[in-house]
Amino acid sequence: MPPSLRTYEGLPALMTLMTGDEKHGRASESTLDVLWVLYDRVLTVDPHAPDDPDRDRFLLSKGHGPMAYYAVLAAKGFIPLEALPTFGRYDSMLGQHPDRSLIAGVELSSGSLGHGLPIAVGVAAALDLKGRAGPRVFCLVGDAELDEGSNYEAMALAGRLQLGRLTVCVIDNRSATHGWPGGIDERFRLEGWSAATVDGRDHDAIVAALSAPHPDRPRVVVAEVERKG
Repeated sequence: MPPSLRTYEGLPALMTLMTGDEKHGRASESTLDVLWVLYDRVLTVDPHAPDDPDRDRFLLSKGHGPMAYYAVLAAKGFIPLEALPTFGRYDSMLGQHPDRSLIAGVELSSGSLGHGLPIAVGVAAALDLKGRAGPRVFCLVGDAELDEGSNYEAMALAGRLQLGRLTVCVIDNRSATHGWPGGIDERFRLEGWSAATVDGRDHDAIVAALSAPHPDRPRVVVAEVERKG
């Protein structure tokens, strides 16, 4: 792959290689900056050792728009470049929802909204029980999927278990149906979470928010992204 395609600036070119119907382009585009920051500056993961037990775990709950995810994984060496044009084909490793059995480094087969956060809580709790001190757990969700009731139980449990290794990033593009009095971050704070809201296009702000210490408490970072179209 040309070195220029391995940069943030090269991601749009990688995304244009993926064609076909049901791309969920807007949903995907809204996640691009956070995904890049995670894989470029935050996560401890290695495409040559995707099953390393001491790796960080990243779970994409917003799996119905995976083009940005695939582009970032390709740029970072988890997916071969030649796979991108096969997106959505019946024989492709790149489905319209990511499949953990087909792509090295994908922790969660997602697409059904509301599943990622509860599973991330389970993963973080399991790592605590196993006594693994290093691995962190990150989960990316959309603001609209927080309308799913499964998230409320997960939020409450994570706060009560004091899952300090868990960080959730919410992409807030104002697409949620229901209101959040006080804002999304305040809803998490009520359950004992550490919380911050940042500009979802400001890479330095995203890094700082995702890297801030939060001992004995889970962390949520709300990344505000202007909805396009």
